[in-house]
Amino acid sequence: MHIVTFAFESVGFDVRMMRGGLASLVWNLAREYADQGHRVSVVTPAHGCLDHLRSAYGLEELDYLDEHRVPLVLDPEVWPGREPETELPLTTRAHRLRYQGVDLYFLSDAYLDLLPERIYPPRADEGVDLSFFKPLAFQVSGLRFLRSWFGAEAAQASEPVIVQAYEPYYHYLLPPVLRHDPGYLVVSTVASNMPINQKLYRPQLQRLLALFDADTELDRYLDPPAVGALAEAMAAHLPSTHLTEHQGRDYLAYFPLIASTCDLIDFLTPGQRDFYSAFRDTPFELAYQRLAVSRTVKATAAKQFVGGCAVPEEWLRRDPAPVDRARVLGALGLDPRLPTFYHVARFSVHHKGQVELFRAIDAVLAVDPDVNFVIRCAMAAGGEGVVSRVGDRSFQEIADRYPDRVRLDWSMAGEDVLYREAVAADFCLFPSKFELDSFLIAQGQLMACGAVPIGTAQEVTGHYRHQLPREHPQATGFSVPRSFTEDDPLLFGALVERIHEAVRVYREDQPEYRRLAANSRALAQGFTWREAAGARLLRFAAATAGELPGLSVERAAGYGWFDALTPADWISGRGHILRAAEERGDLEAYRRCAPVGPSVLRRLFEAAYQRGDFPRCQELAAALDDDELTALLRGRCRVERLDQGWRVEYRLPHADSVLLLLPDGEHRAVHEHRAVREHRAVRTGGAFRVVLPEGTPAGSLVFLVRLRSGRAVWDELPVADCLPVPSAGAGAHREA
Repeated sequence: MHIVTFAFESVGFDVRMMRGGLASLVWNLAREYADQGHRVSVVTPAHGCLDHLRSAYGLEELDYLDEHRVPLVLDPEVWPGREPETELPLTTRAHRLRYQGVDLYFLSDAYLDLLPERIYPPRADEGVDLSFFKPLAFQVSGLRFLRSWFGAEAAQASEPVIVQAYEPYYHYLLPPVLRHDPGYLVVSTVASNMPINQKLYRPQLQRLLALFDADTELDRYLDPPAVGALAEAMAAHLPSTHLTEHQGRDYLAYFPLIASTCDLIDFLTPGQRDFYSAFRDTPFELAYQRLAVSRTVKATAAKQFVGGCAVPEEWLRRDPAPVDRARVLGALGLDPRLPTFYHVARFSVHHKGQVELFRAIDAVLAVDPDVNFVIRCAMAAGGEGVVSRVGDRSFQEIADRYPDRVRLDWSMAGEDVLYREAVAADFCLFPSKFELDSFLIAQGQLMACGAVPIGTAQEVTGHYRHQLPREHPQATGFSVPRSFTEDDPLLFGALVERIHEAVRVYREDQPEYRRLAANSRALAQGFTWREAAGARLLRFAAATAGELPGLSVERAAGYGWFDALTPADWISGRGHILRAAEERGDLEAYRRCAPVGPSVLRRLFEAAYQRGDFPRCQELAAALDDDELTALLRGRCRVERLDQGWRVEYRLPHADSVLLLLPDGEHRAVHEHRAVREHRAVRTGGAFRVVLPEGTPAGSLVFLVRLRSGRAVWDELPVADCLPVPSAGAGAHREA
């Protein structure tokens, strides 16, 4: 089979051409496909590095010259002062490099050669610099090259060319453009979880689809407007969680367009697919259920499969014995006798949890100075001649405060350097946030070297088992809670605690440390690119034969998609459905499978209460006709009139934090959403309290509650239900 890889970043064998984990993912799979006997072509931008590639590897310039124009339709609210319509005149050329059995096609033009050090345009350039459209130029130029260079083969071959496109934001044009061409089978690989409802300016998208004569009905991807206090509060708050974004008036999500027009959707881990399907327990879960994209994801679930992710073979087959820990750490100015923590990632202060990480490092060293930290926050592609700047001055100040304990490097390092440092490390730190950009490859690499992980207990990386209780025989390390807050004191506190705990284990219980290190090494050694490539090749072949992965009863029930089950599923999957219904407190689903009596209703109520699903709790309390449960629900919020203002008290025994969101009548939020004021409640005894100024309470109160389990829930309560009920005597006294 012929696999054409389409990716914005692909050259995982050259540090000069790498910016993040995508390059390693793309390259290792491409090389493995080729090793298993398949023809592999990679289509990727040259990123202004043709001279480097030519001198390092030799390039063949192809007889390809494409003069074309990329139409831009600009949102005047985002691009003020610009003409609403313009074009990018481009002359795209192509070069080929044959390397380790793979043909890499590098496309070069005025836009694809921009930003040779950054590779990716910064988000801040949107609305400011047209270089922001470099990824769009790649989609158009790359799609034109793909159809021109491989079109004749696709038309004549006995089986379709497999086009594996990486990262939805960089290939949303390919599925709708190629879907009616039987010569291509398009696979969308979700590498990092960009916001699933991230949107594009609709006039721009329509112009691009028209450019390729792709007739696509877009109205079905429209979202309902945010109506009501709860919907408005979610719309205002959720962009700060990075799970969604403020949207303009004429924008459409591109992921449902991809999902409905591609042939397969490929995920890197089971947890990543679960996360992108349901956003379970996140602040976005409730809002997601109301969006058009959630309907599309459910409708196209049969296309989804888990191809897997892995550790590069170079890391698995190396012998760590020659690595001299004392020499490696000594060269970094660190004491090799001390426990050493390692963090390696691109510079991304929020997605990689680096704000909380550096604060935790400062807090730990302030009380325990005998700990090493090696921190790499790559600012640009690496290689000779690339000068890396300081990414965050406050981070650098913390590192400078402890010159013999913290080594901070802002450059992208080569594999040899990373491997030596990984072997020298005792622990690895991966506190990623928002589950949008996880440490899939980096964490696996360090664990393969025996570094014990401290990572976020998120779905995407659950396969690394660091979130298991430490006493579990398969546990690999330590976990910190999921975080969907930009500046998260809970994550900071958890990091400090886990680092101190890890140091205690290292110093006082070496057998336990060696057990965790051995578990980490053994687990990571099992994630191979051969296995990941083989899983995909089987799925590609099945899709070519018209077979889709399908949606299992267990998976549908786990997401709460009971409406997606067939009558046969309700019989064959009764056990899965019952368990899922009881975990969710879902009375309707449970009743379809088994009789419901008072004991069942109480179990369902307790499950719903622990999940913070108060509408279900109300339903179950009514079914039980239980005044105590009704009072428990009503009593979770109290509003009391003060001399000057109001006191709001929220009680829930298993809450960790409470945020009250109220309409802000003086301001409007971005894109005409209603603005809200956020009030962080203070824990006092068994309650969370907020004092509000005069005249603040409106018709209802909206809370975002973070439970001890890590689950985030929204709770809306009418103010009238939270006010004290006057006694009959008090009322009579006032009348008298």
